[in-house]
Amino acid sequence: MRTSEIKRNTAETQIELFLNLDGTGKSEIDTGCGFLDHMLTLFSRHGRFDLNVNCSGDVNVDYHHTVEDIGICLGQAFAEAWGNMAGIKRYGDIILPMDESLIMCAVDISGRAHLSLDLGNMPPKVGDFDTELVSEFMLGLVRNSKITLHINKLYGSNTHHVIEGCFKALGRVLGSAVSIDERLNGEIPSTKGVL
Repeated sequence: MRTSEIKRNTAETQIELFLNLDGTGKSEIDTGCGFLDHMLTLFSRHGRFDLNVNCSGDVNVDYHHTVEDIGICLGQAFAEAWGNMAGIKRYGDIILPMDESLIMCAVDISGRAHLSLDLGNMPPKVGDFDTELVSEFMLGLVRNSKITLHINKLYGSNTHHVIEGCFKALGRVLGSAVSIDERLNGEIPSTKGVL
């Protein structure tokens, strides 16, 4: 079973995270940040991952450490759960509509960390969530899972919808990329023989 349990304890956050790549989209999320809870729930459902996240963080300061550290833990969990990546499809892409917004997202489980994120100019906040934290989350995820990830807003005016579209799209492309390609017969999907 392709699962991972990650624990991270710092002076800023205490996190317990469980990930099952072959789940059904069930989640139990309690980060102390309602907006992030919503985004991770969507991510889990659309990726068909089972995801449990419990975080106690210094949200009295702001959500920065909580969001960044959960991104780090989720990246570590993916890297551990997919192991040597034998038999996975490796790539995933989507153009995802979310009402008036349209998001392009593509991933390569490459073993090379790279993030290209362009959501245009967004207002500084959605509710009490700093929109700049989307990039902090994605950086933590990418650096620790060593994936290549591109997310671009093609258009959209509602900031909530744009960010929601990002997390739904991310779930969908990762769900596709980590799925097993039976044609590979367990081979690593690279001419190098390793990812």
